Amino acid sequence: MAVINAADVAKLRRVTLAGMMDCKKALEESDGDFDKAIEIIRKKGQAVANKRADKEASEGVVLSKVSSDGKTGAMIVLNSETDFVAKNADFMALANKILDLAVAKKPANLDGLKSLPMDGGKVGEKVIEYVGIIGEKLDLSYFEKIEATHVQAYIHPGNRLATLVGFTKSGIDVQVYKDVAMQIAAMNPVAIDKDFVPESVIVREIEIGKEQARRDGKPEEMLEKIAQGKLSKFFKESTLLNQVFVKDNKMTIRQYLQSVNKELTVTEFKRFTLNL
Repeated sequence: MAVINAADVAKLRRVTLAGMMDCKKALEESDGDFDKAIEIIRKKGQAVANKRADKEASEGVVLSKVSSDGKTGAMIVLNSETDFVAKNADFMALANKILDLAVAKKPANLDGLKSLPMDGGKVGEKVIEYVGIIGEKLDLSYFEKIEATHVQAYIHPGNRLATLVGFTKSGIDVQVYKDVAMQIAAMNPVAIDKDFVPESVIVREIEIGKEQARRDGKPEEMLEKIAQGKLSKFFKESTLLNQVFVKDNKMTIRQYLQSVNKELTVTEFKRFTLNL
């Protein structure tokens, strides 16, 4: 039988993120064959994943990050069954490793991210491997990216809410970018401006406004006008550039950005939250 030394165990742990004892057992079982040891850990992960397929993975982390040049940002959600695992250092290491890869490789979508090579396998396979390590169902459930002249990321304390924002100008005071990213986190806008609100949402809001007015006993001929007024209020409260700036309620986000630079505005944003 091959002699298993600490260096081999440490190397396998770096590649698989499995625990030291799991790595030692896999190397012993494979008689020191590194590739076979990786396969043993993967099969263990798949077996556990199959057993826990019907479990709900509703906890986890939401993370966002921007490339070193500030032009690309990515956001991922890695789910777990329990909040305890979501706070585990190895779980966070896996999530951050996937996020770094997403920023660097800029895959087209979630399936593309899961297919990216990582540590001798694919991202999706590594997630399954880790199921065997911790004994809980995991799911890489969300990925989005933004490319813009400048991208800002924000992660709310606790790693359950994150945002990404694209801007038209770079070289602005970083606090301005952060203010907008935090505004999106706090106020959850549905779109950048009223022109970006989907028609289906507008139709829904008009119908809600009419129904509310009808229940209040307003005349039928007044319902459309009342609903349009409520729609204007909806645009003000629910579209980013028209929202009141949470740090200064005397101006909107549009006014705040233009006070910094007339050409500065938001091109795109993403926001995701786990049930807070």
